[in-house]
Amino acid sequence: MARELFGTDGVRGVAGDKLSADLALALGRAATLECPAGRPQVLVIRDTRESGEMLEAALAAGVTAAGGDVLLGGVLPTPAAPLLIGRYGFDLAAVVSASHNPFHDNGIKFFAADGFKLSDAHEERVEEILRGPARPNPDIGRVRALHGTQEDYLRALETRFQGLDLAGVDVLLDCAHGATYKVGPEVFRRLGATVTTIGAEPDGRNINDGVGSTHVEALAQAVVAGGHDLGFAFDGDGDRVLAADRTGAVVDGDELIALAVLHLRREQRLGGGVAVTVMTNYGFHTAMREAGVEVATTAVGDRYVLEALREKGWALGGEQSGHIIDMGFVPSGDGIASALLTLEALEGGDLAERHAMEKLPQQLVNCRVADKAAAMAAVEGPAADEHAALDGRGRVLVRPSGTEELVRVMVEAPSAEECEAVCSRLVAIVDAAG
Repeated sequence: MARELFGTDGVRGVAGDKLSADLALALGRAATLECPAGRPQVLVIRDTRESGEMLEAALAAGVTAAGGDVLLGGVLPTPAAPLLIGRYGFDLAAVVSASHNPFHDNGIKFFAADGFKLSDAHEERVEEILRGPARPNPDIGRVRALHGTQEDYLRALETRFQGLDLAGVDVLLDCAHGATYKVGPEVFRRLGATVTTIGAEPDGRNINDGVGSTHVEALAQAVVAGGHDLGFAFDGDGDRVLAADRTGAVVDGDELIALAVLHLRREQRLGGGVAVTVMTNYGFHTAMREAGVEVATTAVGDRYVLEALREKGWALGGEQSGHIIDMGFVPSGDGIASALLTLEALEGGDLAERHAMEKLPQQLVNCRVADKAAAMAAVEGPAADEHAALDGRGRVLVRPSGTEELVRVMVEAPSAEECEAVCSRLVAIVDAAG
């Protein structure tokens, strides 16, 4: 049976409405019952949203009602979950976060004992338990705080990048008022960088509000105004990063991945090719072809990139949005680690002088709609015609969001003018239909 609650990255919705405390409790209970361990040890971490504490408590109630023990790890970036699973041998981890979404949204995603997010089949079984009759369980679990989790995560980053000396590097970090607001600046300082921060004062409601990787223009302006060498913008849960060079030019995930590919290949740590999604710029594929690096293309979503990496035994993959997975560190996107990998790849050089790839002009518009199905039905034919007209010169990709009521229209063309014209025509169709 198809999943009804789980999207491409867990269960998301407006906190207190779609994602209620009752649903969080039910999800915690069902995921624990599905866990094969006799008395599951379940880690729970969260970002800085005001609803996080409520959902954390409800999840914990569900886990303990199913006979599991809960370890509360506090506010941490999402990639800390698989790292702590490996360190402590947890049977399951739950992350309470809606990533780059506004504060009134929240979400719950699960990691299994192997450190990977639950598979589609596993999530389907969790939903089957939710739909089924209640199972009485006389064994009640316990809840306790897990101290030192931030230090555990910082130590893992320091160990991975112990050869990276950032003395003399002036970096600006935008922490999106989210989960990286403490650990992000701290690890850069420990590695020797001069660190300035924005978006590092969470109040429960300001997460992603005009800051972070979804508002990277704020970082770009601040880098230039402050005379910094470069800057990095994380998203709310810390699994993505975008950058800005000293001139204020934004560096997206495609360029960051290209830099990392060439660096890891030089270091003989690439392990083969690279996995990216259908959203990846055509210029990336050109650069990889010229470098002799094999590219696997997947559907949008880090889970699909990760599946390709596991299947092929490769080390690196990611998305244009800045969700970059380095299997040599953790099987999840990690914005802080990806930022440090970028600096490692530069080998003391200037991000403004990068030459990893040449981007084709691209325009991406997120169209908010009331009916994704109707909007997609109206635009599919015109999108195919526009794509055919760009054959050999560019491309068109139109797809519904897996987590929001959006239709995403993406166009690449040889010139910015043609790109904008094609995109405008398709957006008008979506807006009229949706």
